Formats: sequence, structure tokens, C-alpha cells
Amino acid sequence: MSSDAGIRLQKFLAEAGVASRRAAEKLIRAGDVTVNGEVVKELGSRVDPVQDVVCVDGAPVRPKRKLIVALNKPVGVVCTRRDEANRPTVLDLLPTEWRGLYPVGRLDRDSEGLLLLTNDGELCLHLTHPRFQVHKHYVARVRGKVLEPELARLQRGIRHDGETLRTVATRLVSANASHSVVELELTEGRNREVRRMFEALGYEVESLRRTQIGPIKLGELKPGRWRVLTPSEVSTLRRLTAD
Repeated sequence: MSSDAGIRLQKFLAEAGVASRRAAEKLIRAGDVTVNGEVVKELGSRVDPVQDVVCVDGAPVRPKRKLIVALNKPVGVVCTRRDEANRPTVLDLLPTEWRGLYPVGRLDRDSEGLLLLTNDGELCLHLTHPRFQVHKHYVARVRGKVLEPELARLQRGIRHDGETLRTVATRLVSANASHSVVELELTEGRNREVRRMFEALGYEVESLRRTQIGPIKLGELKPGRWRVLTPSEVSTLRRLTAD
């Protein structure tokens, strides 16, 4: 155990799934936690997750393996761990031993594309917090012919239901009298944000696909399929959202 290395003991216990960080602090104060056989009651104590042996009530605590999965969410699947209407959820597409993962943000039921799932609560918070400005890329197929000046309005900001919705960038891929395809880049991730933007312009989004979150791209991943992020991709995500 070291006073200036490793991670705080209460954070280690929370990340291992023993208790919330606040509840872990109570366990420490109560003398229920030992590090290398010694009772530790000081909340500022730090531990090395690899070298130190941490026990709660005599039982060893082992850190959870941090896992981040990229999934191509199909249309019709909901981004929740349980659904009262018994609709298929994103967890139904993953191995049963990964039921502890939770979605990083959401895609609505009628949208498809890249979704990240993880058991790393801190990374999940950082990826979804507006302060970190994580860029997300979408491709929308819209009914009707969208004009370039209208897309410029989206970058300036457009009002819908009392909120100002704004893109970082937009690009008109194609347009004819019946349909348009538009690429959009956003950072905020408000509820049904892309659909609401086009609704404010008077258009209906027929299909919506997310293609990228930060540096992670959907690539050739087929609908309903998943892959585990590489260590390099995980490191890049952590650097992107570092305090």
C-alpha cells in the first residue's frame, strides 16, 4: 500500500462492485476493510490493484475486468437492460456473461448503428458528459429535398421544444425531389436530437444510423454483431475523456 500511488481504496471497492463509493467509505470507517492483512480506516489510503491484497470482512476483493464493447444496434432493439414491454434489448445480442454491461448513452428504438457498452462507470460518465465534447457522427435519410442553407441553420442552432439544438458539422451527401442523405456531427447527445432537428426544419427522418463515437468507428460491423475494443482504442478513449 502506498500513500501516493495506485487508486483510492473507496474507488477500488466501488469499481470491484463491492458497494457504491459512499457505502465503501462507511465500510472503511467501520474497520471492515483490510489491506495486506492490516485494518485501514483512513479514507485517503491508496492501493495498488495488482500488488495489494484487499479484503472486506475477511473475503478477498478482486477488481473487475474492465470491458468495452462496440455493437451495431439494429432497428427495433431498445437501449436498456430490461424492458417492461418485453421488447428485445441490446443485452439480448451479447453473451449471457456480459449481462453486467450497460449502454453508453442511447440510440432510440427506430435508429441503428454504433453503440458502446461497458462495466466501467467512470468512463461511461465521461463519454456521455457534455463537458468532454465527445463527437458522434450520424447518417440520416430524410424525406424530401434538403437545401444547403437549411443545414447551415443546424450549425447555427435551431429551437425545438424550448431547447436549442446544434450540430458541429453537416454535409449533404445526396438529394433529389423525394429523399436526401445527410451526414451530421454532434457532441451533446440530447434525446432524439437529430430527428427533432429535422422536424424543426419541416422534414421527417426515415432512417438514422450512428457511424462513429469519438475515435471509434462502426466500420464493417454487421447489424446485431459486436466486437471488444482493442487496448489501443480503450487508451485513446481514456485520453479523450481524461480530467
